[in-house]
Amino acid sequence: MIAIVYAIEIFPKGKLFYYSENGEDIKPGDLVLVMTEFGPDVGKVIKGPDEMGIEEIGSELRPVMRKLTEEDAKIYIENLKDAEQAMQICLEKIKEHNLPMKLLHTRYMFDRSRLVFFFSSETRVDFRELVKDLARIFKTRIELRQVGVRDELKFIGGLGLCGRPTCCSTFLREFDSITLKHAKCQQLMINTAKISGACRRLLCCLMYEYDFYEEALADIPSEGETIIYEAKNCKVQSVDVFKEKVLVISEEGEMINLPFSYFRGDARDPDK
Repeated sequence: MIAIVYAIEIFPKGKLFYYSENGEDIKPGDLVLVMTEFGPDVGKVIKGPDEMGIEEIGSELRPVMRKLTEEDAKIYIENLKDAEQAMQICLEKIKEHNLPMKLLHTRYMFDRSRLVFFFSSETRVDFRELVKDLARIFKTRIELRQVGVRDELKFIGGLGLCGRPTCCSTFLREFDSITLKHAKCQQLMINTAKISGACRRLLCCLMYEYDFYEEALADIPSEGETIIYEAKNCKVQSVDVFKEKVLVISEEGEMINLPFSYFRGDARDPDK
């Protein structure tokens, strides 16, 4: 089944959620009212209208409720201001209860049926008393949502090792699963201090060139491996992905440069 959908951003540079058309003339950049897991909220249209298969979306497809009216926009702006004040009050209460948590973002649902606080913490936090205090102050349903360290950096921003603003706070909307195999495949020195970001997790940019290295090194032995060349045991000394050469050393100490094509079934003079 095919649906006409819009990609909508709820949080700046956050994950895109897909909603179906509702008959209105909606364009990228418009603010719209949509139903989220927390309740009705305001999002920004990033892309659309586009045709997508229902199976591609991977979640329940809901229609856009409506494009924001002038009155809706006033309510939205007021909610943003009140959420900022709520964040300051929550910070005071966190300090009062001496809780090991870092408050990152506060958000009122459009109808003010719920006030959501996003926080990070390195430990489990018992915030039951905090929730009671906040519910008593704001007279609405309170939700505290803990996020991981990578999402924390997306909220607060920062600079990467490259000296530029972090990818997650500028354009990277979703995180890939990154492991040391991504660094090893790219022949990087496994020094976690040099391949980790400000979030203390492996750099997201390790994924950017990974596919190239994985394809370029397919069927090529890794450094340290032992291969048989002309009936001799040879150890792989180094692999040059750009020159497409593998340097091996025989048991007699002879150094031989083998082209990548040798390992892919096109045996030829190693000096070529």
